[in-house]
Amino acid sequence: MRGVAGGDDRADGSGGHAAGPRFGRALERVAKGFALAGGVMLLAVTALTVTSVVGRSVFNRPVLGDFELVEIGVAVAVFAFLPYCQLCRGNVVVDFFAQRAGARARARAWADAAHSLIYALIAALFAWRLALGGVELRAWGETSMILGVPIWWGFVPMAASMAVLAVVCLYTLLRSLGEARR
Repeated sequence: MRGVAGGDDRADGSGGHAAGPRFGRALERVAKGFALAGGVMLLAVTALTVTSVVGRSVFNRPVLGDFELVEIGVAVAVFAFLPYCQLCRGNVVVDFFAQRAGARARARAWADAAHSLIYALIAALFAWRLALGGVELRAWGETSMILGVPIWWGFVPMAASMAVLAVVCLYTLLRSLGEARR
């Protein structure tokens, strides 16, 4: 069976790409873990929102600062989904260019490779800037207005998600280059 990270099961054990099947499976597990954590975060944010709305409507007591927690939680969740989305080729950019390439598999693979390279560079830049921003926010003691939650807390998982995304993009670049050479 072909997983999202693996290629075909070649006799040389490469899985159809330069990085190898073992690394691809490990990367898939990491990306899935991030996506699951993002899903859990969204469930928690949903529960918080429902609790606040019911509290406001029924008891005239909303959850104080709920919008601050929702804001941070949704941002963390969205960033957590990106590595798995890239690994599964779920990005709109890839679909847009792949349709223009038509049935030519090699042209699609080259478009995927170009997208992966550009996306890897952007993800690495974001990981770097989010990490620096989090360090600076921590040094400044920046907190949310109502609850006083340290803002830098949200930057840690977002920077980690971008770092994983950069690695996933490099992996998908190698995968696409392998497909383009076939």
